[in-house]
Amino acid sequence: MVAKKADRTPSNLRGLIRLVTEAAIGVTNVAEHTHVGILRFRPFAPAEGQAAPGLTGLVYRCVRGVVRLAGATIDAALAQFSPRLVEMPPSPARDASLAALNGVAGDYLVETDNPLALTIQMRRNGRALTISKQALAELAPTGRLVVLVHGLCVSDLRWGRSGRDHGEMLARELGFTPVYLFYNSGLHISTNGHAVAEMLENLIAQWPRPIEELVLIGHSMGGLVARSACHYGELAGHGWRRRVGKLICLGSPHHGAPLERIGAWVDGAIAMIPFGAAFTRLGKIRSAGVTDLRFGNLLDEDWQGRDRFARDGDKRTPVPLPEGVACYAVAATTGLAAGGLNDRLIGDGLVTVDSALGRHKDPALALAFLPHRQWIGCGMNHFDLLDRVEVYERIALWLAP
Repeated sequence: MVAKKADRTPSNLRGLIRLVTEAAIGVTNVAEHTHVGILRFRPFAPAEGQAAPGLTGLVYRCVRGVVRLAGATIDAALAQFSPRLVEMPPSPARDASLAALNGVAGDYLVETDNPLALTIQMRRNGRALTISKQALAELAPTGRLVVLVHGLCVSDLRWGRSGRDHGEMLARELGFTPVYLFYNSGLHISTNGHAVAEMLENLIAQWPRPIEELVLIGHSMGGLVARSACHYGELAGHGWRRRVGKLICLGSPHHGAPLERIGAWVDGAIAMIPFGAAFTRLGKIRSAGVTDLRFGNLLDEDWQGRDRFARDGDKRTPVPLPEGVACYAVAATTGLAAGGLNDRLIGDGLVTVDSALGRHKDPALALAFLPHRQWIGCGMNHFDLLDRVEVYERIALWLAP
C-alpha cells in the first residue's frame, strides 16, 4: 500500500523563500568580503574577514536587514494561510526538482530545518510505502526482493528513464518485487548508510513473505550508500544484512569522481588569487554528499572532525566489499572500446572505469570484484546505465536462478 502523504505546497514555497533569502544574504556577504579584500591594499584597511567600514559597511548591513525582513514577512504570511490552501499530490517534476536541490545543498537544508529537506522513504511508482505487513501485502510481494538505490541529485523515478526500469523488468521476467529508496543525496554517504540500514531492518521485519533472496542495486552514489549500509548493518547485527545475497553497483565512484577533485583544486587555486578568497565561499555550497565523492567516503570517521573542503589527500578508512555477498560492478565508457585513455580520464563522463570497478594502486583500498563479476559497457554515458538494454541483460544474467 502506498502512504497517502500529501505535499503541502505552502510548506515547499516557504522553504524556497527561506533558501532564497539565505542565498541573497550569502551573495551580499561575498560582495562585502570582496570589497574588504580590495581595501586591504590601502592604508588602515580592515583585516580579511572583517566587515567593511563606515558608510560602505552600513550599506551592506542595510541590504542584509532588508532581505531578512522581506523573507520573514513572507514566511509569516504563508504560515498563516497554509492550512487553508489545497493539498496537492507529489509529481515527478516536483520530485526531480527537490532531488536536485537536496543533492546540491541537502545538508544545509537539514541544518536549517528547511521544509524542502527530503526525508528518506521506501517507494514504489513514485509514492511512499507504508512499512507494515498489511500494507506491504497489497504489493503482492514475492520472496525475491530487490532494493534499488538512486544516485546524486536524482529521485527514484530516474530508474524509469526512457520508459525502461531495471526493477520493473526484473519483476516481470524474474519474479522480483522491486522497492525504491528516495533519500537526501546531499547528506554524508555514511549518514544515509545508517538510515538505509535501519530502514531495511524494518522492511525485512514487516515483509509479509519469507525472504528467499535480497538484492541491492545502486547506481552511482547509490552503490556507495548500499556499501555503507551493509557496513553499518553488519556492525549493528541487523537481520537483513545476513539475507543480502547480491550487490550490483552501476557506475559507482568507489574511489571518487574526477569532477569533485577538480572542484576542490579550483577552490584552492581561486583562494590564492587577490580578492579571490571571498569567492571560495560560493564553492563551499557543495553538499556533504558531493564532497564525499572526492575519494568515495563511506564512514563517519572519514569526515568527522575534518574540514571537508581541505585539500589534504585521501584519508579514507578502507572498507572491503561486504563479506558473504556476491558483489558485481558495472562500468561504462564513452569510448567505442574498453582499455583506452578515455577509460582512465573520462570513463562514462562522470566516473572513470577504474573507480567504477574498484581498482586502486593501494591494495588496501582496492575492491575485490571477481573478474566474472565485472562488466564494461562501451559507447555509454553515466546515465545510460539506467536504461540501456545491454545493462539490464547483464543484471538479469547475474540474477537468474
